[in-house]
Amino acid sequence: MQLEPIAITAEVFQVGGYGLTAPEDAAIYLINFDGHAALVDAGGGREQTRLLNHLATVGVLPAQIEYLLLTHCHYDHAGGAHSLRKHLGCPVVAHTLDAVFLESGNNEITAADWYGTHIHPCPVDRPLRELRQTLPLGGRTITALHIPGHSPGSLAYLIESEGKRVVFAQDVHGPLDPVRLRSNRTDYLASLERLLALNADILCEGHYGIFRSKPVVTRFIHSCLNAALGP
Repeated sequence: MQLEPIAITAEVFQVGGYGLTAPEDAAIYLINFDGHAALVDAGGGREQTRLLNHLATVGVLPAQIEYLLLTHCHYDHAGGAHSLRKHLGCPVVAHTLDAVFLESGNNEITAADWYGTHIHPCPVDRPLRELRQTLPLGGRTITALHIPGHSPGSLAYLIESEGKRVVFAQDVHGPLDPVRLRSNRTDYLASLERLLALNADILCEGHYGIFRSKPVVTRFIHSCLNAALGP
């Protein structure tokens, strides 16, 4: 088991996910711009004490978290959003097309019922609507990109750290379920092309880990694209 946070750059860490928090959690990432911090995703919420301990390990206090950035509404990414929002006192950011399922506590569309549980309704304090929006953090910016397909309101977040373009794009691999998850294959293919165009140096994915270097990132996204296109 991975017991310590994973350093990606001096400003970016993986602080949650399988081996760090609960087994059902997708990856949780931390951005720390000189004491101004944001979390990307919240996991299911069952092991938040471990998550908070990992923040302390890398020198971040709860009061320094200025955003909880949700990539999409699914339970393994957003089930812990309600309790983290309450504990950290930070605004929750999500795309408006997924915010409706979070705020209503929809157990089907969020896939909470796949995990045999329910999702606590969570207010979205900053619903995003545009294809591309920026969020200020510590005198720098985080760019939120709408990448629908896996869910209607899936988002990626792009930053620069140590001269590298780092993108947080959870569930790049899918899956697609048009009935249960409201997935859209056409949107998904277009979103993968958009991710390729970012020419990112590092991809922080939700279930497949951290991809380092442009060729490795490109190869992974292409593999997802080819799988979706089929034989």
